[in-house]
Amino acid sequence: VNIGRRIIEQESRAITVFALARLAESRDFETGGHLRRVSQYCRVLAEYLRCYDIYEGQVDADFVRMVAETSPLHDIGKVAIPDFILRKPGPLTPDEFNVMKTHTLQGAAALSETAAEFPNARFLQMAHEIALYHHEKFNGSGYPFGLAGDEIPLAARIVALADAYDAITSKRSYKAAIDPDRARSLIVSDSGTHFDPRVVAAFLAMEDEF
Repeated sequence: VNIGRRIIEQESRAITVFALARLAESRDFETGGHLRRVSQYCRVLAEYLRCYDIYEGQVDADFVRMVAETSPLHDIGKVAIPDFILRKPGPLTPDEFNVMKTHTLQGAAALSETAAEFPNARFLQMAHEIALYHHEKFNGSGYPFGLAGDEIPLAARIVALADAYDAITSKRSYKAAIDPDRARSLIVSDSGTHFDPRVVAAFLAMEDEF
């Protein structure tokens, strides 16, 4: 009975999280399917990372499930971004990009309030970390805080690659989709700068699954 109840709770949570994430996606006409793809990419990467001894005790079945479930909330803060920026059919100006970057803080703030009410809800803590840190870069050149290396939570490092890969391989109004071979080259070239090398290694090992 307890196992069945837990499964139902997990499924209900996943459905609720995805429904909330669609609020942000619904305002961006060009991201259809993005949330589902990123979720599956994250699951594949996290599953592979379980084989690393360094992550023993950290990356387990619960971690894999949670990163897949909560990754759709990475851009939830975009609900606070004005339409003229979010839906602009072309590159953003520096000022517009500065506004766009605040979606990390906006999303984290909303999730932080909820997490404070439910301090034992690990998935809310992970969702907060992902929303806040998924645009940090491994070499410290990302935003909003310029964190580097292991200062960036592992879940956010996983989402960073999954999110970037989907953006690279998807068509936008201001760019064509890039083929998987070229996308691989771009990901590899950013290993150690944008992306965690271990996450890149997981991507290369599981590229066929992608």
